[in-house]
Amino acid sequence: MGAAICKLSDKIGQHMKKGSTGCKYTCHAACRDQVSLDCHPAASPVHQDQINNNNTPLQDVEKERELRREFSREEIRLRIEKYNMLTKDLLKMTLGPTGVYTGFIKVQMDLRRPVTVRGGQKGGGGAVMGEAFYLPRGVSNTLHISSNNTVRQVIVALLNKFTVADNPAKYALYKRCQREEQVYVCKLADCEQPLFLRLVAGPDSDALSFVLREQQSGEVMWDAFSIPELRNFLRILDKEEDEQREAVIRRYEAYRQRLLEALQDLRGPS
Repeated sequence: MGAAICKLSDKIGQHMKKGSTGCKYTCHAACRDQVSLDCHPAASPVHQDQINNNNTPLQDVEKERELRREFSREEIRLRIEKYNMLTKDLLKMTLGPTGVYTGFIKVQMDLRRPVTVRGGQKGGGGAVMGEAFYLPRGVSNTLHISSNNTVRQVIVALLNKFTVADNPAKYALYKRCQREEQVYVCKLADCEQPLFLRLVAGPDSDALSFVLREQQSGEVMWDAFSIPELRNFLRILDKEEDEQREAVIRRYEAYRQRLLEALQDLRGPS
């Protein structure tokens, strides 16, 4: 039944093209072992983010199986000791007496749309007004979490750390890994546990890193935004429009001045 949710895409078209990069398909993580393809990827790497690409090395399939199995407390202890020996930034993990362990993860903020931040200004009725602005892209934030914390809880913690008032459902956490010259990005389910993924992958950021992005739904879900948020978006658009208009006027005035000076030079002194 799990294999039924797997979806092949463009397999025939890819095989008909000479020198194709191989077929690509979107597959649920639990169904990967039940899918069998005879595709042959091209020798040249693809220099872009690839999601659930089928030409996955055998060791990566084994890694996925490892992520789905349960570890004993002794295995967790040994892995934490190995992790702490390899880490170079002193962000170590600690195993508690109940078997729950704590540690640090770094999350890169890759947000393309403005966020609404809780501000100190008060509007009508004494309600605190939010202010919309763009967060710097590429900035990383470090969170101290436990092995019980889920992806959804990590997203909420990140938004609270930046005092973002937006609905957490607008955002998703992605895992990114780099193999040779290819970068693979995959959206994490809300129930997954980022610290466990960090422990299994080790401290190397190329093996695993986390990225916070907007939900990739293909269309903006305007219903998820409140009226104050929409008004903030309109205010930002109006400001950008005014800035563009002023820039055009300045360029026109500068060009007009140069034309007048050129005409004056042609006419000579009066």
